[in-house]
Amino acid sequence: MKKRMLAVFLSALLAVSMTGCGSKKEEAGDGKLKKITFVLDWTPNTNHTGIYVAKEKGYFKEAGLDVEIVQPPEDGAEVLVGSGKAQFGISFQDTMMPAVVGDDALPIKAVAAVLQHNTSGIVSRKGEGIKRPKGLEGKKYATWNQDIEKAILKQVVEKDKGNFSKVEMISSTVTDEVSALKSKKVDAIWIYYGWAGIATEVAGLDTDYFAFKDIDPVFDYYTPVIIGNSEWMKKNPETAKAFLSAAKKGYEYAIEHPKDAGDILCEASPELDSKMVQASQKYMKDQYKAEVKQWGYINPKRWNAFYNWISEKGLSKTKIPENTGFTNDYLE
Repeated sequence: MKKRMLAVFLSALLAVSMTGCGSKKEEAGDGKLKKITFVLDWTPNTNHTGIYVAKEKGYFKEAGLDVEIVQPPEDGAEVLVGSGKAQFGISFQDTMMPAVVGDDALPIKAVAAVLQHNTSGIVSRKGEGIKRPKGLEGKKYATWNQDIEKAILKQVVEKDKGNFSKVEMISSTVTDEVSALKSKKVDAIWIYYGWAGIATEVAGLDTDYFAFKDIDPVFDYYTPVIIGNSEWMKKNPETAKAFLSAAKKGYEYAIEHPKDAGDILCEASPELDSKMVQASQKYMKDQYKAEVKQWGYINPKRWNAFYNWISEKGLSKTKIPENTGFTNDYLE
């Protein structure tokens, strides 16, 4: 990824020194449970609830697994999973792309969709004219300066008959969207509504918002996803299936019992704001599966449509072959 050598070093260090973030003490291996390391993409949040539920409710243990949940190295879960230091982790179809194409591709694949649809989009202060992409003209947008990010933004602005060159790009890694909008340091921020969007609601900040998928369906890609080490999964297919089956039970529990699931996440990560978690969990219960019958299912047509778009825009080193970077083979 962006700083792969640093990430490789960090992954090796983390494999030795990292512990579960805020979780209960790991159950000691008894020789019967198979050890699995699961690496997050960020600090614990409602994207991860099903994993914490599966651990707390004993679903992993019932599947013969001892699962340790760990924090990621600087550049995300891809390197740690690709190196084999973790068997599974959280990633995103857009940001994992550089790791699955080219000669130095990592042995990772997306094996389950955490959410069935892309809930990301642009949030802004209410009434400032950014209900649609064209409204970004003349406004300050907080950018991560990533090629795919800017290409997506450009396409939705132009699709809305706007002039992308008039968008003021402000380099900023926003970690508190509410404060950033209130301070007026920026006018618009790319968020995932299930967390940052809900945060604005909880804070009582009135906002306007548009989702990328509503402007162009090619942007209904998968974000986030669970990734697995493809080499390890080939050697251990039944264990991989057992892990995903237990994770599925965790997310389905979160769908049916959002309050209890939120409590489990808060207990595992007491630094989280319980009001925020519960509000987010209420929203996310309808996003984990949405209209599909099987949690985790990745629609090949939608996955390929986004990677084909990336290829067409010249955003990958090489043309991305069909069905690159994902599999439904381990879902049951």
